[in-house]
Amino acid sequence: MTDLDPVEAVDLDIYDSGPLPWSRAHDRLAAELPKAETPLFLGTVRPDGRPHSAAVGAFWHDGDLYFTSGPGTRKSRNLAVNPACTISVRLTGVDLVLEGEAARTVDPDVLAHVAAGYRAGGWPAQVDGDALTAPYSAQSAGPPPWHLYRFTFHTAIGVGTAEPYGATRWSFAR
Repeated sequence: MTDLDPVEAVDLDIYDSGPLPWSRAHDRLAAELPKAETPLFLGTVRPDGRPHSAAVGAFWHDGDLYFTSGPGTRKSRNLAVNPACTISVRLTGVDLVLEGEAARTVDPDVLAHVAAGYRAGGWPAQVDGDALTAPYSAQSAGPPPWHLYRFTFHTAIGVGTAEPYGATRWSFAR
């Protein structure tokens, strides 16, 4: 049992490879985040309905993903109006799309834990009040301080990119 187990797994594979186990995606998320070389993209919706996508660095903690964004960025402004979003990530052996919602968190314990995780992954983040700072960040993050968002997902779709292949949609009770 992981920190988050699916309530349903639907086999989407058209080549009879069988369903992927959630543990495959879960274990890769835990191992590969927040490494800068792991490509991860946040998809949000603008107030006029147009899509927006931006690369973010994320940290896996207790079954949720956490990411940062400056309050004036397009992604933060989009999430303030509509928290529904996706995270797409290429992990070793599996491409993964997560569907859920993101909300800002200001919990001091979570901020400290996530900042420590980012530091372990190579980004020197520090807690500054109810946000994070560092000497640098991605251009798309905007200027510091950066708000911390908790991404809670209810659906995940994984496609195996290495043996064993397969494609699966997992649903989670949240």
